[in-house]
Amino acid sequence: MEIVIANKSHIIYADIICKTIEEAAQVRGTGIAKRQPEYVISKMENGNAVIALDGDAFAGFCYIEAWSHGKFVANSGLIVHPNYRNQGLAKKIKKVIFEHSRTKFPDSKVFSITTGLAVMKMNSELGYKPVTFSELTDDQTFWNGCQTCKNYDVLQRTNQSMCLCTGMLYDPLKAKEINTKEKDIDKKVWTRLKNIKQSMFLKKDKK
Repeated sequence: MEIVIANKSHIIYADIICKTIEEAAQVRGTGIAKRQPEYVISKMENGNAVIALDGDAFAGFCYIEAWSHGKFVANSGLIVHPNYRNQGLAKKIKKVIFEHSRTKFPDSKVFSITTGLAVMKMNSELGYKPVTFSELTDDQTFWNGCQTCKNYDVLQRTNQSMCLCTGMLYDPLKAKEINTKEKDIDKKVWTRLKNIKQSMFLKKDKK
């Protein structure tokens, strides 16, 4: 199995990607917005997608969308072909597209809206936090993309403040602060342990 950054050579998979996404929405009965092959192709051409292949067979896909002039990015259209599900492939794809997003858009906040518990778990492991929709992009083009979702009426009735999806956000600045604090805590813990150990040796020597 190979997970790579998609390019023009992968355009031949656009139709099956869109078909797989549509069929998954019908099977799950959840709000997965439809994608058109032309849109998927544009993501491949711009290097804003990853694709999983088993030889020449399509296995999975996900792409990056930038919103609010790059202030926010989203990893969208995560899909695994039925032949490759329940093998942990979605998690691997999610990690690769997230790392690719952080490389291409290092200062952008990465967000997600999803009804899938599995996706929420993967997001949490990557450092996403649950947030209200007001903390996500206010780019209307993004929210217009929800029109093909079966739950769009809920979003409309709440003035885009909530829906059946859960909003999740990875903020690189907050993540950096958390990492710094954790390092400071680790440093203090090790220093304390070192002092305790030295004290024990001193007491032993005195005896």
